[in-house]
Amino acid sequence: MMESLHPNRTNLLRLKEKRKNIARSMNILKARRQALIVEFLSSAHPFLEKRRKIMALYGQGRQNLAVSRGVEGAPFLSALAAVNLHDPGIALEVKNVMGAKYKTARLLESIKRPVAEREYDFLPTTPHLEESFFLFEQVVEQMLDIAGDENKLKNLGREIQKTTRKFRVLEERILPELAGHIRKMSQYIGEREREEYFRLKRFKDMR
Repeated sequence: MMESLHPNRTNLLRLKEKRKNIARSMNILKARRQALIVEFLSSAHPFLEKRRKIMALYGQGRQNLAVSRGVEGAPFLSALAAVNLHDPGIALEVKNVMGAKYKTARLLESIKRPVAEREYDFLPTTPHLEESFFLFEQVVEQMLDIAGDENKLKNLGREIQKTTRKFRVLEERILPELAGHIRKMSQYIGEREREEYFRLKRFKDMR
């Protein structure tokens, strides 16, 4: 498209103005990429800390469950699980941070239940079983919370990559190509003006 432009002063000014606009776009993309990276890094630390806590809770829950399984037996625990199914309901929400959309999940009601609300007689059970229930309920709640954080980080990462690709296309392909057209057009116009100058000079000398 640029090659089809007639080499004159007007088109040369248009190309130079386009180069300025591209430079401004690159500055905007660079600032956006920097802001996205800052947001990504500031979100990554809490995410990693939450994940570490979840892993610790899960490990404690497994330990207590293993002790309970050894005391009460696997069939007893399986029977308790069958009568204690609980679906608190989940709502998904779409959020937006700097143009990067991500989904979060929240419980419609708390998954944690007092011992009195569980569908079994807790008197014959061991404290290890109740503790494992309590820990796993925390794990479920926190996993839903961290799922939103993970989705946020993934989408921020995609936005960073997308912005970086756009910036590189402008920097490595569009801008050099435009600069080349400006240089060629400037040389052509300069040569044509010099020829015109010498032609006029010869004409004056002949007169």
